[in-house]
Amino acid sequence: MKDFLTGAATAAHQVEGNNTHSDYWLMEHMKNTDFAEPSGEACDHYHRYKEDIDLLKKAGLNAYRFSIEWARIEPDEGKFDEAEIQHYRDVLTYCHENDIEPVVTLYHFTSPAWLMGKGGWEDDSVVNFFEHYVKKIMTELGSLMHYVVTLNEANMGIQIAEIMERYKKQMMAAAAAQKDTPNAEGIAQVGMNFNTMMAKMAAKKAENKKFFGVEEPQTFVSARTAHGDELVMKAHMAARKAIHEICPDVKVGLSLSLHDVQWLPGGEENAKKAWDQDFSHYLYAIKDDDFIGVQNYTRSLFGPDGLLSVPEGADKTQMDYEFYPLALEHVVRRVIKESGLPVIVTENGIATTDDRRRQTFIKCAYDGVKACVADGLPVKGYFYWSLLDNFEWQKGFSMTFGLTAVDRSTQKRTPKDSLYLLGQLAQ
Repeated sequence: MKDFLTGAATAAHQVEGNNTHSDYWLMEHMKNTDFAEPSGEACDHYHRYKEDIDLLKKAGLNAYRFSIEWARIEPDEGKFDEAEIQHYRDVLTYCHENDIEPVVTLYHFTSPAWLMGKGGWEDDSVVNFFEHYVKKIMTELGSLMHYVVTLNEANMGIQIAEIMERYKKQMMAAAAAQKDTPNAEGIAQVGMNFNTMMAKMAAKKAENKKFFGVEEPQTFVSARTAHGDELVMKAHMAARKAIHEICPDVKVGLSLSLHDVQWLPGGEENAKKAWDQDFSHYLYAIKDDDFIGVQNYTRSLFGPDGLLSVPEGADKTQMDYEFYPLALEHVVRRVIKESGLPVIVTENGIATTDDRRRQTFIKCAYDGVKACVADGLPVKGYFYWSLLDNFEWQKGFSMTFGLTAVDRSTQKRTPKDSLYLLGQLAQ
């Protein structure tokens, strides 16, 4: 596929290590934390980025999606760290020197800790704060970029709110029936410990007040209100405008977490509602984008009473997702049909200890993308999640998505056969 981007993705907080100025770093170190473990040194990608980019090149891949960490760039409100800006300049330069196209995410879930004291992602001020950061990055580094994702999984907060509301109803129903509470894991396309979150909710408020100055910090992946959802779109649109003004040739989009929404007879309306919440209601805000980033891992199946559990006997991943690589092609086709925008698959992958399963997943998913391209659909790239086994948010380091194993006691990288398979598919 000529001019097609094929590579792997990472996120700064999940791989760089020691992101000490971020909201997540503080939450990881609380007594009543929801995190299985702190991120710590993570994969030390901050110091080993050349080694990791070399892995991509040696495998025959031509692109790398990574994020710039806002909390490093602006550790204190209005004060930019020029040494950190230089670090990301070095990363971008090394990509270009090795013929690796960087696809840059300006925001991937973690915020400067100081933003939480300002109301976080539920306060109107976040739009200006984010725009100010974006302008600084594009002025300093924009000449080294061709593709920019403003916000990673811009719909995640709405998905979290829906899951938590459903979970509360299940808890109440289970209590009334004197049954065990159903497990809420395996629904969100991000590592979340919902059971722990609900149990510790009251105890965390006092700690939050101490760490952030507020009882309930509104992070990007907090359960989001309708107003917060509008603010995220306003932040994206303000960033897009700034990027196009500063760097007119840079292609801009955001990414969305999208399940392959399917239904059984009687489940059509529930499925339609879910798709509208995850995708359709954002069309007004992305219609002027240059592309849309699709992030898909599995499907969601709906019946007359709502979301159904993974079918009995179905193969499941470490994240409790259904093993369903066919989902990606379905989502890509639907997104292009309904939005008219070019697509970059910014994330698609599987958490498993069996690399043979990973290879099967990748081949099926990539074949689906190739089928879209063969049909003339504007699909511009595919990024596997992730280049490295890394810190899967609240799940810690137990979820192995990577094309490369990382021994965290030594930080030694060991490429898996799946890395080379993806390189072969790219050829």
